[in-house]
Amino acid sequence: MTYTDIVVTPAGSGPLDPAGQSQHVLVVGEALVDVVHRADGSVEELPGGSLANVALTLGRLGRDVRLVTWLGRDDRGAAVQEWLEDSGVTLTPGSTQALSTSVATARLDEHGAATYEFELEWDVPSGATIAPGTLALHTGSIAAVLEPGASAVRDLVKAARPTTTITYDPNARPALMGDPALAKPRIEELVSLADVVKVSDEDIAWLVPGSDPVAVARHWLALGPAVVIVTFGGEGAVAVTEAGEQRVAAPRVDVVDTVGAGDSFMGALVDGLWEAGLLGAGRRAALRAIDAGTLASLLERCVAVAAITVSRAGANPPRRADLSVR
Repeated sequence: MTYTDIVVTPAGSGPLDPAGQSQHVLVVGEALVDVVHRADGSVEELPGGSLANVALTLGRLGRDVRLVTWLGRDDRGAAVQEWLEDSGVTLTPGSTQALSTSVATARLDEHGAATYEFELEWDVPSGATIAPGTLALHTGSIAAVLEPGASAVRDLVKAARPTTTITYDPNARPALMGDPALAKPRIEELVSLADVVKVSDEDIAWLVPGSDPVAVARHWLALGPAVVIVTFGGEGAVAVTEAGEQRVAAPRVDVVDTVGAGDSFMGALVDGLWEAGLLGAGRRAALRAIDAGTLASLLERCVAVAAITVSRAGANPPRRADLSVR
């Protein structure tokens, strides 16, 4: 399979909900500037942030997506905001109240793999709520563990759960998360609140050293989610459900860098669940009963989107038109 084998039907913001509100996805988490140091010695500033990248992917795939974030009203914040708005992402009120825009320094090795250092402040804007029409709430990474925002994120997740699908990606950042033994209880609490979890094999290796990633996924599945997906970079992904396991290979591409790859996978996953009619609390039973064919198609879409992303510099996921060819 190559990513050009994936055909995606046209999308939009979807119908109105019974209250007359546009259906949408709410993403909660950090948006920042990546200062990228490449192996050739060049340095570049690029908009980024794990949750911003997920929102960007959804926007580029044609979805109505709103981002709760924490940007400064400075030049870097303006650049991030323009980048998001150009891809159809709406910032929720209060998202530009930070004293300054956070910075992540990404250092790329000769294979394009990134390690990160952070100068970051994270909070949730006061008054952030779950609007009618919210089909899914996605969060994870720094936003779900770094105070003072992390507790507010957890409260939003709990408030959303009665009406909304919860998706979660731990996307571990060891430089900020500290001792994995201390991070693990908070991560597993969010796993237990989620309907869908996506985690990388590298995250699991940090969180539970020496463990089998798929065995950890099975353990997490028992905490409550309907689906737990483990990504293995260029080796593909494995989804674990009550019915068993589904595996897909990743397309082979020339890797420029891995920045934003997992986030674009996550955005494509939420997009695919929306297209399959599996978002919203009323679809929990259907999501838990997802069939093997639908799950395989979802995973193929996700690895295709991630493959395009790693073939480009920076967090630059594809637009929907990029996936509409055979």
